[in-house]
Amino acid sequence: MATYLQLPLARAIITGGASGIGESTARLFVRYGANVVIADIQDDLGKSVCKDVDPTCQIISYIRCDVTKEADIENLVNSTIEKYGKLDIMYNNAGIAGESSMSAADTNFEDFKSVIDVNVLGSFLGAKHAARVMIPSKKGCILFTSSVASIIAGETSNAYTTSKHAIVGLTKNLCVELGQYGIRVNCISPFALATPLLIDAVNTEPSIVEAAVCKSAVLKGTLITVEDIAEAAVYLSSDESKYVSGLNLVVDGGYTTTNPTLSMYL
Repeated sequence: MATYLQLPLARAIITGGASGIGESTARLFVRYGANVVIADIQDDLGKSVCKDVDPTCQIISYIRCDVTKEADIENLVNSTIEKYGKLDIMYNNAGIAGESSMSAADTNFEDFKSVIDVNVLGSFLGAKHAARVMIPSKKGCILFTSSVASIIAGETSNAYTTSKHAIVGLTKNLCVELGQYGIRVNCISPFALATPLLIDAVNTEPSIVEAAVCKSAVLKGTLITVEDIAEAAVYLSSDESKYVSGLNLVVDGGYTTTNPTLSMYL
C-alpha cells in the first residue's frame, strides 16, 4: 500500500460496492481513512462486507440502491449526507455485462437497454446527485468505471462497448461542466479481471479467465487484480491528483497499445 496517499475523513459512496472492484475499493478506502457507503442490490454481500470491515458499521455501511432508479440514487446521496455530513467522493462503479452475443442482428433489445440503463443511466444519475451536493461545497471527486472496451473494439458485445464509450464521453463532459465548481471527474478503464461480472458473462472458472489474461497480456510477469483498480481509485480520489480531471486512466499493462491479430495468424 502506498503510504503517502491518504483519504482522511473523506466521505465516499461506491455503487456496485458489494463485490469485485467495488468491494476491493471500499475496503481500501477505509484503510486510507475514508468513511464509505456501499450501494448495491446484493444485500447479503453488501452487509457482509461492511460487518467484516467494521462490525459496528459506523466507518462503512450499506444501502440498497438500484442505480437505474433516480429515487434510489437520491435517497442514497441524502442518506450519506445525513450520516456523515458531506459527500467528497462518488464512485459510480455499478455495471453489468449483459449477454455475450457479439452479433448485432441477434442482440436482444431488452438486454441492450438493460446494459445502457445500468452502466450509463445509472452512472449519470449518480453523478447528477453527487454534483447536487458537491457544487455548494465547491469541491468533490466523481469517478466512473469504464473499460478497455472504451479504447479497443471487437472484444465485447455492442451493448457493453457502447456503454463504456459513453462513460468516457460523460467523464469528459462533466469535467468541463463541473470544473468551475472545483469538482474533478475521472474514469478508470481496467483490463479483463476475474470478477463476478466477467465470470458470469463468460460462464467459466476464474482460473481459466486469469490464465487467458496472462497469456494475452502485453506486460508479463504480473497479473492485474481488483486491488490494482482500487489503488487507481484511491489515487484519483486523493489530493495527490488534485489537478487531474477529465482523465480516462487505462489500467491494462499496455494491452490497448497493440493489435496482435496479424502476428497471431502469421
